[in-house]
Amino acid sequence: QVQLVESGGGLVQAGGSLKLSCAASARTFNSYTMGWFRQAPGKEREFVAYITPSGEYTRAANSVKGRFTISRDNAKNMMYLQMNSLKPEDTAVYYCAAGRRLTVTADEYDYWGQGTQVTASS
Repeated sequence: QVQLVESGGGLVQAGGSLKLSCAASARTFNSYTMGWFRQAPGKEREFVAYITPSGEYTRAANSVKGRFTISRDNAKNMMYLQMNSLKPEDTAVYYCAAGRRLTVTADEYDYWGQGTQVTASS
């Protein structure tokens, strides 16, 4: 079992920055692919970014590429999402997820956090 807890969400003006954190309980944290997803009201959950277990490789959605950076610290069982140049369309609940597969598909992740709200006002 893996427990995930997100933090760092909030309200920011468009163009601003936020850094999300995800704390994981698993002793084998460094064996999991970690991902960030988001869900806006009335929309499906969408992929934001993922990072491989070692942290060597990352992938981001086109909509956030160049603005968001995913990272992890395996020694601390932590994952992060640095979000810069936020836009109103980035407003959503952001979730961290852990899984065994390298995938952009939400259903293929095994564990989820409770989510944290990010609001970018225009």
